[in-house]
Amino acid sequence: MSVVSYKQEDFIGIVTIERPEALNALNTAVLNELNSTFANINLETTRVVILTGAGTKSFVAGADISEMAPLNNSEAARFSNKGNEVFRKIETFPLPIIAAINGFALGGGCELAMSCDFRVCSENAVFGQPEVGLGITPGFGGTQRLARLIGLGKAKEMIYTANAIKADEALNIGLVNHVYPQETLLEETKKLAAKIAKNAPFAVRASKKAINEGIDTDMDRAIIIEEKLFGSCFTTEDQKVGMKAFLEKIKGVEYKNK
Repeated sequence: MSVVSYKQEDFIGIVTIERPEALNALNTAVLNELNSTFANINLETTRVVILTGAGTKSFVAGADISEMAPLNNSEAARFSNKGNEVFRKIETFPLPIIAAINGFALGGGCELAMSCDFRVCSENAVFGQPEVGLGITPGFGGTQRLARLIGLGKAKEMIYTANAIKADEALNIGLVNHVYPQETLLEETKKLAAKIAKNAPFAVRASKKAINEGIDTDMDRAIIIEEKLFGSCFTTEDQKVGMKAFLEKIKGVEYKNK
């Protein structure tokens, strides 16, 4: 039985983790299916991806403790490596990915959400890295991405105390961009995705690449990355169409991803 589903709506791909009976906890099967699902997304017909969890209680409640508990040192390191490989694939995926967080995003769930480009959540969402309360560290990038997103001090507090935070605090500290009522979360996320999808796809993808590659280097090198990607846009038909429409005051231009 599949534990990850994929649906296409126009230019928007929707990836859903389908283990509601386990609050969508991450196990090896979920990680493997996430990997294969993203590997099979058509980059020509898709412009933005939404990642969410099934049901109304949980995005992903964490990694599956029942699978992790009996692991030895080397087995645990391999499990961490598997999760990190999948999450890194999501983080560096060519298309923008929005996490639509519909409830718990704890441990591996918070780490999965952080690997997306940005996050929106429902009013009942709860975020946290509770691993130290289980005798372990975050293992899917939590010690690295959380500090980059919300700052070193707050990240250390969340990880060291294992305290969870609610949607309003997640918004205040910049962990999420928007908070919506549970019943409108997916529709509001689709609206955001549609705004992205209407723009020139090559330019959006180049912007993601410039941000991701430039953020961890010095400004002089980062600017060179941007210059090259800026220049690459001028090889596309969409650049010519977009600028022509601007100069001629043509509204409603449709980009062809060429």
